[in-house]
Amino acid sequence: MALTPFTKQQLLPQEEKLEIARHKSELFIGIPKETSYQERRICLTPDAVNSLTSHGHRVMLESGAGLSASYSDKEYSDAGAEITSDTKKVLSCPMLLKVEPLTREEIKMVNPETIVISAIQLKTRKKEYFDVLMKKKITALAFEYIKDEDGSYPAVKSLSEIAGTASILVAAELMINNLFGKGLLFGNITGVPPTDVVILGAGTVGEFAAKTALGLGANVKVFDNSITKLRRLQNNLNQRIFTSTIQPKALLKALRRCDVAIGAMRGKERCPVVVTETMVEHMKKGAVIVDVSIDTGGCFETSEVTTHEKPTFIKHDIVHYCVPNIPSRYSKTASLSISNIITPYLLQIAEDGGIESAIRCNKGLKNGVYLYHGILTNKAIGDWFDLPDSDINLIVF
Repeated sequence: MALTPFTKQQLLPQEEKLEIARHKSELFIGIPKETSYQERRICLTPDAVNSLTSHGHRVMLESGAGLSASYSDKEYSDAGAEITSDTKKVLSCPMLLKVEPLTREEIKMVNPETIVISAIQLKTRKKEYFDVLMKKKITALAFEYIKDEDGSYPAVKSLSEIAGTASILVAAELMINNLFGKGLLFGNITGVPPTDVVILGAGTVGEFAAKTALGLGANVKVFDNSITKLRRLQNNLNQRIFTSTIQPKALLKALRRCDVAIGAMRGKERCPVVVTETMVEHMKKGAVIVDVSIDTGGCFETSEVTTHEKPTFIKHDIVHYCVPNIPSRYSKTASLSISNIITPYLLQIAEDGGIESAIRCNKGLKNGVYLYHGILTNKAIGDWFDLPDSDINLIVF
């Protein structure tokens, strides 16, 4: 008998395996009410629900889930959603859509093998969150990790666009003459020096802050350590503005003169602190700081987290606005934005015959998966929480 790496069984003639045609699958999606603090968004608008139900899918919505984004239950039921006030019933759907990650209480009510699509907000997660999901063999996708054909992250990008635009509008409100504002109009009025704005960071947030500020007629200076990002920003703005790498001397000079400073830096783990307390002390009395980077720690040394109810504090005579999750303030716009990104993916999942086939066909969606039937498939999460992770490409191919 010759030596062979095959077993006797494998050497016997095998039956031929043909590829099975893809069958469309019907989705049954549950949308629970957001319970986390200050979360006013919802993942699907009534129009999106309508396009899902007209494709033969079921959507079950917890009563009042859309109210804070100013969508009524009636709009959803007219669009074909089933409305219930029973949270348990919603959470027992085979597929769940949420803006914020599930809470511990919610996970208890979820059935094993459920598919969960939500944000993950890694910095606020604890290791137990993943342990509980793994035990239930849950398949979970994170908005932040879903990629587009061009390799960008659409959900992160559009929420950054909202945050960037909003940061300037917020600053404009804070400059008027209420308790501490200087009574300045944000913009460019004939014969009056224009508002001076300093933006730290030339990513999407920085770009949209710059666009909005220029649209209002302000003078804009952008600082970032990446020349490539600054160049891209200049090209996207269609005009040349002051750009510079972050050098203490140049930055201090700009901060001394500015009326508004926007923090829009990104960091690997924590956002780098670019502006020291001493620099803030040198700023004009009554100037406004909007620290959009506060989600990851803030890039002004004087920043402290505030809330939508009490958004500002004053330190060294400078107004600080440091609310994490700025898009939640514009809940309808943010909901529309999330909904438009997620709906095509849902229809695609159904078209491909379920999440398994959809992941095989769509690399961007596959990138969004961080738990696959209870197996952690995201290396960043594995490293961050010291959990064993597997490469999804070795599980799904």
